[in-house]
Amino acid sequence: MSASFAHPLRLSLLSLSLALAWSAQAQTATPEKLDTVRVTGQGANLRGALDKQRAALGVMSVVHADAIGALPDNNAAEALARLPGVSVERDQGEGRFIRVRGMGPDYNAVTINGATVPASEAERRAPGLDVVPAGLIRSLVVAKTLTPADDANSIGGSVAVNTLSAFDLAGKLLSLDLGANHDANAGKTRPRGSLTFADRFLGNTLGLALALSADQRRFASDNVETGGAWDGSKLEEFELRRYEILRERLGAAINLDYKPAQGRHFYLRGFASQFDDTETRQSQAIEFDDAQASGALGKASVLRGLKSRVENNRSNSLVLGSHLALSDWQLNAEAGQGRASEAKPNALASSAFKSSFSGVGFSGTQRPQLLGPATLAGTSGYALDKFKIEDSKANDRVRHAKLDLQREFELAGGAELELKTGLKATRRDKRNEQETYAYSAKNLSKAGIAKSALAMDQFLAGGAVDYAWGSFGPALNADALRRLVSGLDPAKFRDAVDSSSNDFAMQEDVDAGYAQLRWERGGTQLLGGLRYERIAFSAEGFAALDDVISASKANTRSSHWLPALLLRQDLMSKNTQLRAALTNSVLRPSFGQLSPGRVVDGDEAELGNPLLKPLRSRNLDLGIEHALGQGGRDGAISAYVFQKNIKDFVFQTDLAGSKGWEAFSAVHSYANGDKATVRGLELAYSQLLRQLPAPLNGLIVGANATFVDSTARIGGFDGGQWKSREISLPSQSDRTLNLSLGWEGHGLSTRLALNHKSPYLLEVGDVFDAARDLKVDSQKQVDFSLRYQLNPRVELSFEALNLANAKYYVYQADKARNAQFEQYGRSIKIGVKAAVF
Repeated sequence: MSASFAHPLRLSLLSLSLALAWSAQAQTATPEKLDTVRVTGQGANLRGALDKQRAALGVMSVVHADAIGALPDNNAAEALARLPGVSVERDQGEGRFIRVRGMGPDYNAVTINGATVPASEAERRAPGLDVVPAGLIRSLVVAKTLTPADDANSIGGSVAVNTLSAFDLAGKLLSLDLGANHDANAGKTRPRGSLTFADRFLGNTLGLALALSADQRRFASDNVETGGAWDGSKLEEFELRRYEILRERLGAAINLDYKPAQGRHFYLRGFASQFDDTETRQSQAIEFDDAQASGALGKASVLRGLKSRVENNRSNSLVLGSHLALSDWQLNAEAGQGRASEAKPNALASSAFKSSFSGVGFSGTQRPQLLGPATLAGTSGYALDKFKIEDSKANDRVRHAKLDLQREFELAGGAELELKTGLKATRRDKRNEQETYAYSAKNLSKAGIAKSALAMDQFLAGGAVDYAWGSFGPALNADALRRLVSGLDPAKFRDAVDSSSNDFAMQEDVDAGYAQLRWERGGTQLLGGLRYERIAFSAEGFAALDDVISASKANTRSSHWLPALLLRQDLMSKNTQLRAALTNSVLRPSFGQLSPGRVVDGDEAELGNPLLKPLRSRNLDLGIEHALGQGGRDGAISAYVFQKNIKDFVFQTDLAGSKGWEAFSAVHSYANGDKATVRGLELAYSQLLRQLPAPLNGLIVGANATFVDSTARIGGFDGGQWKSREISLPSQSDRTLNLSLGWEGHGLSTRLALNHKSPYLLEVGDVFDAARDLKVDSQKQVDFSLRYQLNPRVELSFEALNLANAKYYVYQADKARNAQFEQYGRSIKIGVKAAVF
């Protein structure tokens, strides 16, 4: 966001929204029933979402744009986190990746307006949904069951992000929102704004919808972590960190719809997002000469460090398609592409100023506190040890073209039969390039840099680090480190192994065809069909064998037949529905797991595995849903059980001692396991309590809970013998809970919401030793929103995020042993909204 836009809003905590809406009464060329847009609060949002969920054949959850605005949700990931079976993985306290029914982000698919969303991060398959500002979204749909017509590349669920179409509205719409975000930890306030326009032209045959969004957040977090460096109850090392972060988002969505006649619809869907993440990390690391217990004092190496980088994330998609009625057939044709990139130019990836001290220790094991002399926080004795500069860029491009044919038949006895068949081709290109330059006191001395120029007091930024749990001295300056080597030839400091082994180019081609039949009579719908997918994968990269670089290539092919059977049955009335589904899906491993890069250093090696097989899952869903209230539109209660049997589950392992690696002490790679199983129960309840006496008839309650259990077997070679053990799937919480209580009436709308996740496995620390595993402790987040309508044109609002200042705590097997403890503080939005209709 430009400085000219930010400056007048920088000190403001008020948001101003001006909405101008008017209805268009002109005759349409193609008669159709249109929804009317009304600002009616949480009740209307709930009804709209439930209508879509009830009409679906499979199991799905829906969020509408107005509902996103009703809670303090900054992006798509945070809005999705309130749905049953969905939880969010946060980055620096902000929602980024989503998990569905216990399955990690890379097990779920994401589309924007029908186009697969690529991932900007080099090793990920899953896109970070924090690149999608909430202001651009019309609706979010999470499909938890697949039909043969759907892409089979998700095991947890498929998330569809939809932006606004002019034909979603009864007439014109122009809205402008301006406001500000305030972070309590950083003490900073930054602006936000969005603009939405929609109208129809050419006799209501051409629709244009445009949405623009801009957002800034400046925030901070405090961290202390050991990384699991425990030797029993003694600690080998730990690190204190302070993060200062600025995130800037710019987004735009444009939808064009042309309906010249009945049965003819042409559309263009465009989306673009620019997300810049500026991060500075000041740190102090303590490395004990000998592992120490809490309260003990001894000798240690102390390293003051700085990491400073800007991530430039770019994401866009474009979809062109048509729906045509050809006699008795419906023809749908579509082509589209999505691109994503992440660039880190001239990043200070790491740095260390080193010194040694006596009388150093720590107290406490969950959030270790530094003990030691006051000189630890000074500059005397610290000298530059080493630092790295990196330039990297990852690119992900997905293209698709598909053709669908559909026909309906009327059968005897009032039954209906729908035939649908189609073809789809998808092409995905994933690339990464990285250049690493490693500088040390030794090679800088050889380059003519004087020892006096490496003292830490030559690299200070001015002022002490603002750390919540103590003080570790003055802040370091990244530009001063860059200036130190600005006159040197970087080629002489290039780290050939890091630079080459992280470069790759991967190509993934998927060709698919399907056929399905849907039969409906009375309250029964039955769908059966078959999908075929053929996957061709190729990878090119580099291998480093004791610093000798060579090319590395691999190719694989596989074919998959994926049957599906889905049932929806009304029980007694349309307000009670039974749903059942037996489906199959297939998913490629993450790009980090498939990497062709390998590094061999002596008797140790680290490598990806481009020969990994795709994961195949057979999925069973069974449940019942009942609509509540008059007309069944005041709420719903539902219960679903599900089970997923996953073949060729992928895990990290140690191949040392296996064929070809007999002489090695450690070979870290990835392998396909036999199988993994996920089973669970998903419960949801939401209702407008209109039947209660006033003022309780304004209450709106919501609750959902998901209980999941998973098992997977991992293993590796130990002394030439294969050993294995059982784990839960990474990122899978046994319990996920959402509670909300709202009230509407007399111009007031308020809601309090709680999100809870039980502990989950973050990382397998050692294939053979469960005591080395890292787990994330339970998390609870409380959010609050309040809106008051002073009159039909003026509304006041207050929103607060993370009221309880929830911690992010990672531990090593035992909750007493810290791996990471971090807190982010609260975020607040306050504003006034003026509307003219």
